Amino acid sequence: MSKRSQDKISTNGTGSVLANNPFGALNIGGLPSRPMHQPTRSKALEKKAKSKGRVEVRREKAGRGGKIVTTLREFPSCIPLKELEAITFKFKKSCACGGTLKGRVIELQGDVCDRVMTELEMLGYKPVRAGG
Repeated sequence: MSKRSQDKISTNGTGSVLANNPFGALNIGGLPSRPMHQPTRSKALEKKAKSKGRVEVRREKAGRGGKIVTTLREFPSCIPLKELEAITFKFKKSCACGGTLKGRVIELQGDVCDRVMTELEMLGYKPVRAGG
């Protein structure tokens, strides 16, 4: 026999190596027979989580050399600029476009309003389509 076949362990159950149950010596006395009761969530929590705030999503073209830009405005003032920078980076990656943060306004290149609105809802904001 070769070295490889000697190292193999039989899995058909006849071998003594796998016959021992590692949990056989554990004492199961005192453990509940069924899962413990989990408290039910209140109806208010099940309906909807509280929104982080209203955000205006706008598609603009004026004053930009004919290029379309999607802007996100009116973020709540309690959100720090570091978080807005992280949101800008996330939108640039998910929408595969360029963009920047100017003040408290996020500008994304191209018409990506629909994608941005779904992402904002997933982040917990209430997006509103503004403008024409």
